[in-house]
Amino acid sequence: MGTDYSIKKSIILFDGVCNLCNASVQFVIKRDKKKQFLFASLQSDFAEENLPKKYISSNALQSIVLKDGDHIKTKSTAALTIARRLSGLWPMLYLFIIVPKFLRDWVYDIVARNRYKWFGKKDQCMIPSPELKDRFFD
Repeated sequence: MGTDYSIKKSIILFDGVCNLCNASVQFVIKRDKKKQFLFASLQSDFAEENLPKKYISSNALQSIVLKDGDHIKTKSTAALTIARRLSGLWPMLYLFIIVPKFLRDWVYDIVARNRYKWFGKKDQCMIPSPELKDRFFD
């Protein structure tokens, strides 16, 4: 996608080698009818250049990151905010935002810690299809 990072769309950053994360990205793409999200792996040059180091350290790879301009959301808050903007009934999941963050993130962390064991991982980051290439940062 080049290096023009001044895009006004929201950017979802994810662990590029995680099978669950890649499946989640495909899930979002299918339900993002307005094409309001762009994507980058947390291992990408984009992440290195545009996120504070605490979001791209090795232990931070256990979180999805949603970058909306200068605002950054992670873990369950990011996931619920993304769901809120999808088509279909998925925005109803945002009701879970009323659950205290420490509880939501506790569940999120359990899945994140076990995602490779439960869903596997790739040797390299996902390569988007030609039709989707313009929605991904290198």
